[in-house]
Amino acid sequence: MVFTGTLIYSHFLPGILAVIGIFLICNGIMDRKNNYTIIGVALFFLAGLLPFLILPFMLGT
Repeated sequence: MVFTGTLIYSHFLPGILAVIGIFLICNGIMDRKNNYTIIGVALFFLAGLLPFLILPFMLGT
């Protein structure tokens, strides 16, 4: 069961967050909405950092 949980947080969720982040960055830049751009950049960085923040707690290291 731990393997399934780690797979979600290491592969699936970061990919989904990165795609949503890129979508928000593009919409924010094209529509000149700074809020969308900032949220998109934050989501993109969160997608990159998420495995390093959550997996040590799940694996107990």
